[in-house]
Amino acid sequence: MQQKRKIINDPVFGFVNIPDEFIYELIQHPCLQRLNRIRQLGMASYVYPGAQHTRFHHTIGAMYLMDVALLNLRDKGHEITKDEYRGALAAILMHDIGHTPFSHVLENTLANNVPHEEVSLLLMQQINGEKKGALQTAIDIFRDKYPKRFLHELVSGQLDVDRLDYLQRDSFFTGVSEGGIGAARIMKMLDVIDDKLVVESKGIYSIENFLMSRRFMYWQVYLHKTAVASEKMLTNTINRAKYLSRNGEDLFASPSLAFFLKNDITLKDFRESPEVLEHFTNLDDNDIWTSLKVWKSHSDKVLSLLSHGMVNRKLFKIQITNEPHPAEKKQEYIEKFTRKYGISESEAAYFVSADSLATDMYNKYDESIKILYRDGSIKDISTASDMFNIELLSKKVEKYYFAYLRD
Repeated sequence: MQQKRKIINDPVFGFVNIPDEFIYELIQHPCLQRLNRIRQLGMASYVYPGAQHTRFHHTIGAMYLMDVALLNLRDKGHEITKDEYRGALAAILMHDIGHTPFSHVLENTLANNVPHEEVSLLLMQQINGEKKGALQTAIDIFRDKYPKRFLHELVSGQLDVDRLDYLQRDSFFTGVSEGGIGAARIMKMLDVIDDKLVVESKGIYSIENFLMSRRFMYWQVYLHKTAVASEKMLTNTINRAKYLSRNGEDLFASPSLAFFLKNDITLKDFRESPEVLEHFTNLDDNDIWTSLKVWKSHSDKVLSLLSHGMVNRKLFKIQITNEPHPAEKKQEYIEKFTRKYGISESEAAYFVSADSLATDMYNKYDESIKILYRDGSIKDISTASDMFNIELLSKKVEKYYFAYLRD
């Protein structure tokens, strides 16, 4: 009996076909469905109200682009077996299941510097056990242990489907049209030479647009000063809640959030304790918002002020400059808040945050984008393009922020 075809209507790419029952079962898995409750852009909706899309949206879009890329490479004569096809789709479907609430915002706050990629891998291995090894190819592709290395490049590389989806999707939902890149077109321009992805020369202008759009989206959306201010305010709020919890305060929190507030969890704990993974997969944005709404009435002045600011959009003020802020500036603000609120300097420090912001868009010595010409020659985009020079492409941009509680 033929199975009923399953389709998802995606606002960015239109109708997305789910190719078979195995992929459908993965999409239905609780670890994937949890992503419906985690915002893709963390706190960016404070700046762009339309940025309400989730990690689940992004995952489906990335799967669609992976499907486009794989079918295109097959059409160009590259062998991709049914197992490799399924494995690559599964790898990209599950690449984000290790994200904390609000995506990257709390990645180094709820646990002790545990990268989401490591948690994704642990959860994939757990699900692989449930499915009697059916995810092994996906795991090998995800870890770059599979013989066909170009499959991993599609999951994680300069032109991976993850990056291509989030740029186009984030542009769509924020309304920042400059971020639009034509991701599906780029996927159709891909080829493989010596087990590495290359782009046909007719796609060079699409790549130029991709690189410029990526740079624009980082400073206009991902590192927008108000988004940064809200993220720093949230991390300071959670850090205050952790401090209080670890010093005997019985804070309102869901059981799983309380677990992370009370315990200093490391990657070793994730690897060795099933309890940690179980609590982690029970966490999403709702745990944080529910607690913030209750904490804004807490007797601890630091926690209540920060929580009130998060719930009612009274965010940190922020200054972003090209030069580091003087060290004494932070101390001046701490002393000011100490006097104003009658609290200690250690408590007032939660009202200030200062550090650097940095991003480099392209590094030819790291992960290069190769352009394939009709005569078979290959050039790096930095030399193939007449629009860029390598100094511009390789330049690392670093700025410095100073954020503080508004009066």
